[in-house]
Amino acid sequence: MLLQLIISEKTAKQGEGCYVFSVTRRTNQIEVKKEIERLYRVKVKKVQIINTPSKKRRLGKFVGARPGIKKAIVILKEGQKISAFS
Repeated sequence: MLLQLIISEKTAKQGEGCYVFSVTRRTNQIEVKKEIERLYRVKVKKVQIINTPSKKRRLGKFVGARPGIKKAIVILKEGQKISAFS
């Protein structure tokens, strides 16, 4: 379900209490919320899901595709934070 935490400049600018995770393709908002609350023992305020499409890439004569990913933006309630990443 949850694959990994995405840490980048863009995710850091979103503010405190907001985390971005890479999730599996079949995961929905309710499953993400339950999993975050179970794993990190925090209260989730909101979950947003983003599907990024795959992109065609070319290296010389070889044509391939970069895989698309599904991301979950998790916003925690006031005063909550995931201590492993803060």
